[in-house]
Amino acid sequence: MPITIRDATIADLPGILAIYNDVVRTSTAVYSEQEATLEDRRAWFDQRIGQGYPALAAEDSSDGSVLGFATFGDFRPSPGYRHTVEHSVHVRADARGRGLGARLVEPLFGRAVSLCKHVMIAGIDAANPASLRLHEKLGFEHAGTLREVGTKFGRWLDLVFMQRFLDGRHARAAGHAAGAGR
Repeated sequence: MPITIRDATIADLPGILAIYNDVVRTSTAVYSEQEATLEDRRAWFDQRIGQGYPALAAEDSSDGSVLGFATFGDFRPSPGYRHTVEHSVHVRADARGRGLGARLVEPLFGRAVSLCKHVMIAGIDAANPASLRLHEKLGFEHAGTLREVGTKFGRWLDLVFMQRFLDGRHARAAGHAAGAGR
């Protein structure tokens, strides 16, 4: 099946919503048990686009259906974090395992660099080995594990943070290793 990765549009929101809600219902990839509405996804989309951040869609070119989506947003609201973003990527259940997640995330790197971003963060449920492997293959490094910080389906969840430097200005490479310059 031919697949096109492109900027998402308003017309993609029903497909994005269906993927997101399936993830909410069936997995711990999203630490929420509350399904989103189309209005929620519209607000999410408008916020991303309004901030100049990308929302990408993977389209099945044969029928126009949305197979997955990826985006990033601010990691935290404080100005000191302005060079760091956190991304999300979700693929429709019947399209997983074909490299689509990587195809959606890779274009985010250049988009982030063009916005002067330095680090991209991934927050991944520790019980999601496929996502952990995907991020390792994409050059993300393990940055820490927060134990039992989430709950879903009646159990505690551990959150793995991974990070990827985007612009070649890795602090250690620039001589700013821990303790340097103090």
